[in-house]
Amino acid sequence: MIRVGVAGAAGRMGATVCGAVEEADGMELTGRADPALETELSAILPEVDVVVEFTTPDTSLQNSIACLEAGVHVVVGATGFDLDELRDAAENSGTDANCFVAPNFAIGAVLLMELAQKAARHMPECEIIELHHDKKLDAPSGTAKRTEELITAAGGHVHQPIHSVRLPGLVAHQEVLFGGTGQTLSIRHDSIDRSSFMPGVVLAVRKVGQLEDRFTVGLEKLLDD
Repeated sequence: MIRVGVAGAAGRMGATVCGAVEEADGMELTGRADPALETELSAILPEVDVVVEFTTPDTSLQNSIACLEAGVHVVVGATGFDLDELRDAAENSGTDANCFVAPNFAIGAVLLMELAQKAARHMPECEIIELHHDKKLDAPSGTAKRTEELITAAGGHVHQPIHSVRLPGLVAHQEVLFGGTGQTLSIRHDSIDRSSFMPGVVLAVRKVGQLEDRFTVGLEKLLDD
């Protein structure tokens, strides 16, 4: 039985994660940390094997490092902070704890990134448009930045800075537009409900403790296992 804690448990994503953990086989929700619940992360660390971190960019890095130093595996869903600093903390924590970061936990979003990388080899000229709800704090999104990294690694060229849209009514959406001589190609993914992220979160919770590396980025690394 994997004992799971959720940081940011009172938020929209955090509450959805709590429900998914409670419904998952082989997992037990043993801690909820959130200022709204008047529960500090430090209070739940002795009770958990894995923490799912879904707070905000200004607290996620600090929380993740605290988990690592306590010897607790951490699955990070927040974006908008320095991943290099987190990588350094994971690799030098002095504990056996692993850190897994996913810019997006939706399986379809991961497939979009992989398809975009493949398309960039043949149609390198492209643009990225990401659309999220108006409460999202970081722009561009972690998913869009990761997509740009993969496209660039494949030899593609993103013409303009990533286009970010923030509006009420949206959840999480991304489109990559490729242009070539006499043709265009559009690859799009839409998360219309936060439940779309839960299979990926549950998968990460199951596998984070088995990872060979102390620091891993990208849900595609787990899907390939």
